[in-house]
Amino acid sequence: MKRDFLSIDDLNAKEIKDILAGAKVLKHMSSWGDNRRPLEGKSVALIFRKPSLRTRVSFDVGVSQFGGHPIVISDAEIGMGKRETVHDIAKVLSRYVSMIVIRTFEQSEVEELAKYADVPVINALTNLLHPCQIMGDALTIMEHKGSIDGMKIAYVGDGNNIVNSWLNFAKKIKIDLRIGTSANTHPDTAILSAAKAAGMSQITLTHDPIEAVRDADVVYTDVWASMGEKERAAEKAAQLGNFQINSELMKNASPNAIVLHCLPAERGREITDEVIDGPQSVVFDEAENRLHIQKAIMQFLTTGLV
Repeated sequence: MKRDFLSIDDLNAKEIKDILAGAKVLKHMSSWGDNRRPLEGKSVALIFRKPSLRTRVSFDVGVSQFGGHPIVISDAEIGMGKRETVHDIAKVLSRYVSMIVIRTFEQSEVEELAKYADVPVINALTNLLHPCQIMGDALTIMEHKGSIDGMKIAYVGDGNNIVNSWLNFAKKIKIDLRIGTSANTHPDTAILSAAKAAGMSQITLTHDPIEAVRDADVVYTDVWASMGEKERAAEKAAQLGNFQINSELMKNASPNAIVLHCLPAERGREITDEVIDGPQSVVFDEAENRLHIQKAIMQFLTTGLV
């Protein structure tokens, strides 16, 4: 039976840990000139309805390193849901490729594609979720902190797809997740409630950025107005102006705290140059790890092993 990766909810705790361990091995092996090629002779469709740098390049490179052939399809070419139905696209691509990666707007579109596709589907980002990013973030935290278990992770800013995916992660792996955001920018209500109900992790939602980052091991932020919401940039800036990650706010975190940002960053808005370029920042390690975690996810879906 084929597996999809549409949400961290698609994995159990053991599978999450196995994929993270596999990504760590793949990262080391890549520096040794590893020739592991689970996609040898296979093609992977990369559908991008949203612009991308890290997601596009990391998947393209990852497929190539695994011996596969990446086929990038833009929204203009495919016209998903307009020129052709999601059902028909899923059925046609399943005859051509061995895996489909999609970066789009609605989570329902990814779920419909997976429902009708006969090959694994990976969610490379929707407005609701960004599961590959959070898996890569967990890998980065493990590298710098030795473990992910029990980490005090403070996310400060807009309650977007990053926060929603961290909440899904917190349902499976025990962490101390603090979400600092305004009263008008909360994460998805249903996802927040489900994460709290799971009882695995300590989850705190606060409107005080200092409370969120106090003694945190990890301090994380993202742009205040996500892709597709840029017309709300001024509104979000007014709501989140007190939630900027700067040197003053970082004084409240653990002295050994690391700083994450999924990029692209709007420097001087949600994060200052002195922090993102400072000694506590691991932002570019985080960006690199998108490649290694996505290879591990693709290997898991292809072979069932990592």
